[in-house]
Amino acid sequence: MADGFFGHPFRRLFFSPPIFRDWSGSTAQMDWLESPTAHIFKLNVPGFNKEEIKVQVEDGNILHIRGESGKEESNPKDMVWHVAERGIEKREFSREIELPENVKVDQIKAQVENGVLTIVVPKDTTPKASKVRNINITSKL
Repeated sequence: MADGFFGHPFRRLFFSPPIFRDWSGSTAQMDWLESPTAHIFKLNVPGFNKEEIKVQVEDGNILHIRGESGKEESNPKDMVWHVAERGIEKREFSREIELPENVKVDQIKAQVENGVLTIVVPKDTTPKASKVRNINITSKL
């Protein structure tokens, strides 16, 4: 039974550092899809425009997505609020995603349309040199 669990494809979510982090009670729900040529992230960001969203790569492979919207509406002094359900407070979200090693961070593209932020991270399909290095064993150090 234990072998079945430790061989499970989601074991990294349980036994490794998180591959993505979510702060501030984020309303930015996310889907992460993978195609043969790219990783595609889709986040719900209703009410945010492109000027209020920042997408950055930090520390080489951490995709950091932030949104901040200050929706303060000014009203004339002779107006009285009776109901305020749409929200007039500041809204924000922040997500961090650890990108896989085989991506082209310099070619990431993002767009926001109809309340959905789409980020396309192309894969690097060039073969990488092996990270295995043989160590010569001798009889004396």
